[in-house]
Amino acid sequence: MSHTRPPAPLAVGAALILLGIGATAASFNIALDQYGRWGARVFPLAGSLSLLILGVIELRSGQAARPERKDSSSLPAIVALLCLSVAYVWVMGRVGYLISTGIAAPLALWIFGIRNIWGLVVAAILCPLIYHLVFFVALGVFPPYGDWFDLLDVLQVN
Repeated sequence: MSHTRPPAPLAVGAALILLGIGATAASFNIALDQYGRWGARVFPLAGSLSLLILGVIELRSGQAARPERKDSSSLPAIVALLCLSVAYVWVMGRVGYLISTGIAAPLALWIFGIRNIWGLVVAAILCPLIYHLVFFVALGVFPPYGDWFDLLDVLQVN
């Protein structure tokens, strides 16, 4: 029995590391608060660094000697999720958090095998709502607004 590195942990680890590096760099583009403190930058930076650390852990686990695996059935889902995450960040910068999350949440569930249309519709509505309440209302983080259009401009009552 030969021992080689399985491809999945290496691909996942490399993808997590690349996402972590990109997200960490993007986190430093978040403006400091009015007192010059990191403020809203802390949570995205912590998440970005967590991605980076998890990527290193996953990469190291793939370097351990294991029996050879031929199953690469999860590779298309990994690539699809990576593409979705890049598109999600781009779309969020254009149309804001609510619309981009309403699109990305059911697509991510679809990638993970959820095919119930009502479940996907509910995810498109509840995920942006719940995440908005947790991060932007309860935690007081400022939402990323869209350059072209933002649903928060329409929904917020002054």
